[in-house]
Amino acid sequence: MQCFNRKNSYYEFNLQNRLIQLENNWSFVSDGEEKPDGFSFAGITAGLKDSNKKDLALILAPENSICSGLFTQSIVRASCVDICEQRIKKSSGLIRAILINSGQANACTGDYGIQHTLFATKEVSQLLGINEEEVLMCSTGVIGIPIQIKNLIDNLPNLVKELKTNSLQNAAEAILTTDLVDKKITIETFIEGRKVKISGFAKGSGMIYPNMATMLAFLTCDVGVDKEEWDKMISIAVKKSFNAISVDGETSTNDAFIGINSGKKIDKKFLSKIQSGIDIVCQSLAKNIARDGEGANCLLEVLVEGAKNNSDAIKIAKSICNSSLVKTAINGCDPNWGRIISAAGNSGIVFNLDVLDLYIGDFQILKKGKLNKYDSKKVANYMQTRMNGKYLVEDIVSIALNLNSGSEKGTAWGCDLSKKYVEINSEYTT
Repeated sequence: MQCFNRKNSYYEFNLQNRLIQLENNWSFVSDGEEKPDGFSFAGITAGLKDSNKKDLALILAPENSICSGLFTQSIVRASCVDICEQRIKKSSGLIRAILINSGQANACTGDYGIQHTLFATKEVSQLLGINEEEVLMCSTGVIGIPIQIKNLIDNLPNLVKELKTNSLQNAAEAILTTDLVDKKITIETFIEGRKVKISGFAKGSGMIYPNMATMLAFLTCDVGVDKEEWDKMISIAVKKSFNAISVDGETSTNDAFIGINSGKKIDKKFLSKIQSGIDIVCQSLAKNIARDGEGANCLLEVLVEGAKNNSDAIKIAKSICNSSLVKTAINGCDPNWGRIISAAGNSGIVFNLDVLDLYIGDFQILKKGKLNKYDSKKVANYMQTRMNGKYLVEDIVSIALNLNSGSEKGTAWGCDLSKKYVEINSEYTT
C-alpha cells in the first residue's frame, strides 16, 4: 500500500512559484499578482492593529457577480456574519464588494457591532457607487473588542484608491492575525481556448475546528455560474477542505468562506473542471491554515480509505486530527498508535477493528487489526524528520487507515500541538 504522502497526493503545493500541472490540467500561476479577470483587490494599513501592519482589505467584483457564502456554525456569532447571510439571501447572491478588517472581531459587542458594520458598508458603497446591499463585511481579531471605527472610516478612501494597484498580495496580508505566513493561490486552465483563473486567499492559525474553522477565506473565479449551481459547488469544496481541518478543536464567532464568480458562462459539461479547480484552491488554503496552526511544527495528514462512504471516512479522519493526545504524540515524535485507534473509535462511525490496517508514513503498524512487526525507532525518526522538514513539502506526517469495508475514502488535516501553542494562547490579549 502507498501511504498518502506528498509525492502521492493529487497535487503538490507550489513554493517556488513554478507552474505545476494539476488534476484536469489546472496549473499554479507563477506570478503572485495574477488574478481572475474583472476582480480588483486592495489591502492597506488603517491603524486598526497596534503592530501597524496591514489590517483593512477590499475585494471588488464586476457587475452581476454571483456570490455564495458559508459561515460559522456557532450560535455566538458576530453581527457581520448575520448581515452577510442576510444580504446574500436578499440579493440572490448579487454581491459586488467585500470589506475585511483584522485586529478586532467585532463580535459580542452589542449594538456597536451592528452599527459599525452598517456604517462601514454604507461608506464603502458610496465610495464605489454601488448599492449598500451589495457590500459584505467580514471581521477577525479579538472577540469583544469593537472596531476602531474612526480609523477604519477615515481610511476607506485610501483603500478604494488602492484598488487601482490591484494587489492580491496586499489583500492577503491585510486579513492576517496570529498567522505566520500569508495564504493565497491562483490557478489557471484553458477551456475551449479560453483562459480561466481561480484565486483564493485566507487567514487562520488558531481556533480551528471542522464545521467552519476559525478562518476567513475568499475565492474568485472568472467563469459565470448560476447561483444554484454555484452554491452546490462551494458546498462540495468546503466539505472536503475547510470542514476537514483542525488545529485545536475551537470554533469561532466570525468564520466565513465566500466565493464569487463573474464572467462569460461555459458549457455545462465543463463545470466538473471548474469544480476541480475550486477544490484545489480550497484544499490548498485549508492545508496552509492547518500547517500554520499556532505553535505547529508539521502538517498532519490523515487518509481513511476502505470506508462505506466519503462522509464516514472524513469523520474518522477529522476525529484523529482533532485528538489532543494524537497531536501531542506527533509533537513528541512518539508513534503511539493506540491514540490513533482510540480517536478513530470516538468518531461515532462504526467499523471493525479486526480488519483494519494502519500506517504511519510507510510503516505498517496494524495488519487486519493485529500488531505488525515494525521498528518504533524508525517510525519516531520518520516523525522527527518531518518536524524539521521543508515547509508544506517535507514537513507532513502521514497517517493512513484502511477500514477494508468499502471503496470510499476521505482526508483531513491538522497539526501537532506544542508548548508554543499554550504560550501564544495564554498571552493572546495581554
